[in-house]
Amino acid sequence: MTKAPAIPEQYLRPFTKDDINALPLRRYEGPVAVVRTEKQRTQALREMEGETLLGFDTETRPVFKKGRRPGPPALIQLATAACVYVFQINLLPMCNGLCDLMEDSRVTKTGVAVRDDILGLQKMADFEPRKFIDLSEITTAANMQTHGLRNMAANLLGFRISKSAQCSNWAKDNLTPQQVNYAATDAWVSRELYLALERLGLL
Repeated sequence: MTKAPAIPEQYLRPFTKDDINALPLRRYEGPVAVVRTEKQRTQALREMEGETLLGFDTETRPVFKKGRRPGPPALIQLATAACVYVFQINLLPMCNGLCDLMEDSRVTKTGVAVRDDILGLQKMADFEPRKFIDLSEITTAANMQTHGLRNMAANLLGFRISKSAQCSNWAKDNLTPQQVNYAATDAWVSRELYLALERLGLL
């Protein structure tokens, strides 16, 4: 039996809200492509050809009325090492290649709470998800105390990410620069966390 890698003690402690707020704030600063037309989708998928690791996330318009269920996701975010692609799937159907990418077992898609994201996407399109990695399942199996995206970023990457745009209207036709950056940051961080866990020998 292969022995599990010894994780440095510094990664096994819990993080309080004060601990996280004391860390420097970081956001994604690279290029972002907002995809809202068929031509842009074709270009984005072409640029992602050959990628083997994508940071993955979705955004759904929040629901503020008690008892009302959230609708389907409005965005899919996919991060490569060079760019983050924000697909406005409320405007552009998940077809002509995007579902194929969700099913591609050669491409790892990594994020947090991906099961809920996938269930939301499957309300919009018929696809069989393949090669999705839930980072929180990895940290839980390793007895780490940090499982959410913000907590994991603090623990493994040493910075905090903003959640100020989390409850904004993601179904808007024209997203604000703040929304685009928030969405891109979540996908970028998901990819960076995967690489950090890989360096620790947990993947």
